[in-house]
Order: sequence, then structure tokens, then C-alpha cells
Amino acid sequence: RSDMKAYREGILRLMLEEKVLATFGGYTSASRRAVMPLVTIHNGLFYYPTCYEGRECWQHIICTGPIANQHSFALIPFMVRNFGERAFFIGSNYVWARESNRNAGRWLNDTGGQLVGERYVPLGHGAFEDIFIQIRKQSPDWIFSTIVGDSDLYFRRAYARAGFSPDKLPTASLTTSEIEGKSLGASYGEGHILCAPYFQSLKGGANERFVESFLGSQFGESGVTHYNMEETYLAFLYFKKAVERIVLTYGASELTPRNIRLASKGLELSAEESPEGEVHLDAYNLNSWLTPKIGQFNSRGQIDVLWQSPNKMQPMPYMLYPERGTCMPDGLHLPDGRVVKAAS
Repeated sequence: RSDMKAYREGILRLMLEEKVLATFGGYTSASRRAVMPLVTIHNGLFYYPTCYEGRECWQHIICTGPIANQHSFALIPFMVRNFGERAFFIGSNYVWARESNRNAGRWLNDTGGQLVGERYVPLGHGAFEDIFIQIRKQSPDWIFSTIVGDSDLYFRRAYARAGFSPDKLPTASLTTSEIEGKSLGASYGEGHILCAPYFQSLKGGANERFVESFLGSQFGESGVTHYNMEETYLAFLYFKKAVERIVLTYGASELTPRNIRLASKGLELSAEESPEGEVHLDAYNLNSWLTPKIGQFNSRGQIDVLWQSPNKMQPMPYMLYPERGTCMPDGLHLPDGRVVKAAS
């Protein structure tokens, strides 16, 4: 229900009453931050399966989606090169959008771009008329959107009602995927840009099997796959591999959240296993090494790849904040030698 109280109550029930080895889920950074202190206190394990803003070093979380240096770091220069220097940022008013835009603003400046406007709206917000009046007045070359959830659907409809079109004012996003396109209709997405490690249209046997299996299952009513569900799938593959490693080496009696975390360091998924291609978990911060991709929605609601990183990119949660220290398995190592656990 995207209700923070429900998240907290649910995670406690799962850990304390159901005695689960691991929990999977959360979509917003607000949901992640609601449960992570509880997971830490009770020495649990939480798999977070979507992109987030970085600037965190938690020891009880495994992240399978990209962080800022694995999406907007490539996306912002791409937009400047291909669409122009003048950008307008708009986001949902919480930590994900504000921190993501802080990263994007740095890279926009480094690329020689210009931020001509920046606005934030509450989660669930649906009125964008005044923002589009400002956008028309500021005349940007493109919009960088970090709006999430229902607000993203409202934003896309308002964009079309205001008479904008992607041939003159494209939007670039980190979260507007095939599922939003399916909900809105392909015409609302066509021409717009997404940066993510996974698109349904990716070639390769692993993805073809993944798409066919999902769409042919009882859960395939949506008619599309997308980056968020694929990253959730990767989380379960990592969990399965770690559990198998422990059981085969030490026996089932050694299955604990702590041992699963230890077994996950550097864990790899091959291109035959992962729909998005080869990935692995960083041995220090348990974020994913993955291959960023930039694509454009076509008239069928699918995404055509425009650019792909030649190599997997290392997750760097403190890329903008080197003075904060280095995220290690036991906590954030500060420059003065102190170690901070569960750092945000």
C-alpha cells in the first residue's frame, strides 16, 4: 500500500514471528529507510530490488538495482550531446528525487549544460499545469524527471495535454518503464528516454526465456516485463545461489541472514542466468555491478537501445562525497579511521 506503517509492521512480523531468512521488496527510498533500521536492529537481511540514490552504507541490505553513478552519470551527458544544453529537473519531493537531482546537477554542470528550472511535487501529486507554464517560459531542451508512482502517470498525461511532444521537448527518466507505458498507452511514451540496466526488448536467450516464462504465467497479465521486476528476479537468483553455497559447504544448519550476506560477497550471475546480462555483487558494499543502458520508447511501447556501456560499472554510493569515506563490509570507513555502521 506504499504505507510506511504497514512496511514497518510487516517487516517485524516476518522477522520476529515468521523467522524468515530474508525479506524482499520496497520500491521507494522512503520505504527502504522505513524498514532498514528494524532489519539492522534484528540482524536480518533485506534485498532492495530497484534503483536508488546512493549515499548510504548499510550492512544488512543487498541492492540489485543501479545507483546514481550507474545511470544518470551516463544519461545526463547523453542528453546534453543529443538534445541540448538546457535542462529542467522535476521530481517527487523526497530523498530519491532530491539526491538523484543533486547528482544529475553536478554532471550537467561538468558537461557544460545549464539547469534552467527545478521543481518538486508531493508523492501522489496530480496537478502539473503551473509547472508546464514555467517550463514553457524557461524553454528547456529536455526534462529530467525523477517523479515516481501515480504522479508519473499524471505527469505524462499533463505533458500531452499541454501540447508538448518528444521531438521538441523529450523527457529523460530513470524509472518510467514499460509498465508505465502499458498503463498510459504507447503514444504517451513514444520518443521519451529511459536509462536502466534492463529493457524487455534486450536480445539474448536468458531474457527471451524470462519474458516468455513471465508472460505465459498466471502473473503475466500486465503484458510486459520491466527493470524493477527483473531486478527483483535477480535478487531471488542471488539468494538462491547464496543458500545453495552455504548448504553444500556447511549444511542447512548454518543458514542464517549473516551467513547469507557473507556468501553473497562477489556473487556472480552469468549472461545465461541474468536477463540483463552478466552482473555481480560488490564484495564490499553488496550493491550490483551492472551494465547501464539508454533507450528510447517506440510506437509499440517497447524500448530501442541507443547506448550501452561497454563494461559493467562498479557501484559507487559515495561518488559525489569522497570526503565521507569508503563503504566496507563492516561499515563506512571515515577518513579519520572511525567506522560508522548503518550510515545514511
